[in-house]
Amino acid sequence: MNWKGVMPAITTAFDSNLKVDTAFIEQHGKWMVDSGCTAIIPLGSLGEGATLEFDEKLQVIDACRRGVGDRAPVAPAISALRTVDAVKMAKAAEDHGCSGLMVLPPYVYKGDWHEMKAHVVAVLKATKLSCLLYNNPIAYGTDFLPEQIAELANEHENLHGVKESSADVRRISAIRALIGDRLQISAGVDDLILEAIGAGAVGWIAGLVNAMPRESVMLFDFGMRGEREKAFEIYRWFLPLLRMDTVPKFVQLIKLVQEEVGKGSARVRPPRMEVIGSELAEARAAVQHALKTRPALLG
Repeated sequence: MNWKGVMPAITTAFDSNLKVDTAFIEQHGKWMVDSGCTAIIPLGSLGEGATLEFDEKLQVIDACRRGVGDRAPVAPAISALRTVDAVKMAKAAEDHGCSGLMVLPPYVYKGDWHEMKAHVVAVLKATKLSCLLYNNPIAYGTDFLPEQIAELANEHENLHGVKESSADVRRISAIRALIGDRLQISAGVDDLILEAIGAGAVGWIAGLVNAMPRESVMLFDFGMRGEREKAFEIYRWFLPLLRMDTVPKFVQLIKLVQEEVGKGSARVRPPRMEVIGSELAEARAAVQHALKTRPALLG
């Protein structure tokens, strides 16, 4: 598996009873790939993975695989409170035909490096699949430092990438300074994508792509080709929406954008609740402004 290109961290669609809407997820994955995305990453934070039962996670994986077929890999997030459950999920994902895994630290418990390394290594050893480490100290309180990431890469052949979401673009340069191109580095913060590409990122595990995949792919491709003026024209237009990926209610806001463009529902599972009042009005206004001011090069 190549951890390159625009890879949606897809949202999990729910029906009116807040059950997993597998039919929509199947079509959503297909739309992402039709729009130029290179892989599908379900069950992450944006996918509300923490609210899903084990069997529901398998339903989401299977729906994604039906939607994309052999056209793109499916690489679910592996996250759990207990290491044994993360290992169980990793093995199940491989059995269900996934091509890779995005490995997260455990929820809630913020251990030291000795403990967090043991957790990640247990998942890496449980599968032959290509794995990507997800570093998001802002959300999870666990920070994999560049030296620690290099240690994991040097010791485990099936660790092939890292999703760097510290929001510090210098981390990308620091990892590359230690191990060159041994790992494929992906940006994990939507409003940092051009800066990340400039530092050497080759992938974008994106959020707003769920609502605007074609625009996201064009932005990424212009950035990778060094077409700076075209890239920044899209970036400047897109930034108010991309910044929705960086706030605590990013799940609610991204699903709202999907609903506003007619490609999904704003439904979320409690304890999350849909945005209301002035927060809802401001978000809708931002989306409508974006739709009315699309750069001409987007067509």
